[in-house]
Amino acid sequence: MTATPWQPYTPDQAGSESGATGRKASAGSGAVRAPHTIGSVRPGRCGRPGRPGRPGRSRFAAGLRDVLTLVLLPLPLLAVTAPAAFAGGGTRRWFGGRGESVRAEAQAAKDAAAAAFYELDTAQRDLRISIETIVAVDSSSGARRAVSDFETLGRRIDEASHQYIGAVDAHDLDRDDLDASVAASARTELTRAKDELTKVKDELERFRQGLGPLLDKAETQLARLAPAVERARQTLLAASNALDAVRAAGLRADDLAARLAALAPELTKLNQGAGQHGVPETLQRADRVLRDAEAVRAEAERLPERAAEIDRRLVSLRTRAQALTTRSGQVEPILSELRRRFALACWEDLQRVPDQAGESVRQAETKLKEAQQARDEQRWPDATALLSTVRALLNNTDEAVSAAGDRLRRLNAVSKDPQQEIERTRFAIRDAQRLAMAGRQTPEPRHARPLDDSVARLDRAVSSLEGRHPDYWHFLTETEEVRSTVARVVAQIREERGQGA
Repeated sequence: MTATPWQPYTPDQAGSESGATGRKASAGSGAVRAPHTIGSVRPGRCGRPGRPGRPGRSRFAAGLRDVLTLVLLPLPLLAVTAPAAFAGGGTRRWFGGRGESVRAEAQAAKDAAAAAFYELDTAQRDLRISIETIVAVDSSSGARRAVSDFETLGRRIDEASHQYIGAVDAHDLDRDDLDASVAASARTELTRAKDELTKVKDELERFRQGLGPLLDKAETQLARLAPAVERARQTLLAASNALDAVRAAGLRADDLAARLAALAPELTKLNQGAGQHGVPETLQRADRVLRDAEAVRAEAERLPERAAEIDRRLVSLRTRAQALTTRSGQVEPILSELRRRFALACWEDLQRVPDQAGESVRQAETKLKEAQQARDEQRWPDATALLSTVRALLNNTDEAVSAAGDRLRRLNAVSKDPQQEIERTRFAIRDAQRLAMAGRQTPEPRHARPLDDSVARLDRAVSSLEGRHPDYWHFLTETEEVRSTVARVVAQIREERGQGA
């Protein structure tokens, strides 16, 4: 019963471990003569482990032997030996007496020690299984300390076991000529061995109770192990089936197939089990395989829809590019009208819009061709990226083409009636001033200063309209910036008052 390196415990070892203690003790210093483990304590003459032989039979055989001897002796010798023979043939009495009582007490002590030895051996086996369970799952300092303490207890168990085996081997309680003093000594040694075995078993029980939290944690993880591995396997199977369905629909899905193939070594390790790779590592591997296989399955199931979406986007963007080509041709007449009716500053930044729009449309059409080729080759990520590029190019072109028409519309409106833009801006300033003065005699300087600056800025913008060819675009940009400044002041006032409330 020595503490051995941690190996998985199997029922096949149960029959061999009980004899390990005796064999190890016998291979030592020679104090132990023969292996004595549970079930192999020296049998009595009647064939029962730990039971004395039947004294009646031995006494009868001895008496019969004495009678035959007397019959065969010559008459002179018979006269001399007969009194001694019928007196008992020695100091031992045939029918009971104190010697037999002490022998029975010694045998009872031997049986009690054997029972204690068996109980300790059983407790140690059970606890070894618990320790192996903890070691298989937990690598924390607490688990390592439990292993060390169990090894220390193993040495204590060995010492108590050697004491017991030595006491059993030192006294043959089945001898016919067993002296009462020898039987009493055997009883004392066997009782002492039994007490030591019981003491060590109590220590082992206290140690087992202290392992409760570690053992509960280990058993919880072991309970998770089989379901986690099974879920990972089922998810891999589902991903493989989804990939087969996609291929049956004419889609190659090479990237998904490569990702699924990369999980094959992980599945092999899962099949090898936690005994080879450890419980924590196997649980982590099962979770990783589950996550990756689920991603492959989901993408495979979405792949037909993704292909259809790419086809729709190709058609939509191609139609939009054609429409922008038509609209780009209308920019030049708009610029001609701007040049004829308004000052240079009102349209100078739009001069390159026709050329930029045409170039952007050509780039978009080129990228559309590349996206179509990627779609035909089923390079789905490339097709998606190219379509995003096409969309960005067309958005920029749309904004530039729309800016020219919007500029002409706004300049026409302000040239006819600039007063509407002026009143709109002044109303925003007055509304902000009323808010700044609400509940106060004087406004906060940090609010009043930007509002006063906005008033002055509006006055300057209105003054810029005087003259033969006013810069209406400058006027519009100034009023827009004034309104933006006023809106920031209003937001600041409301935020500060909301915090104060």
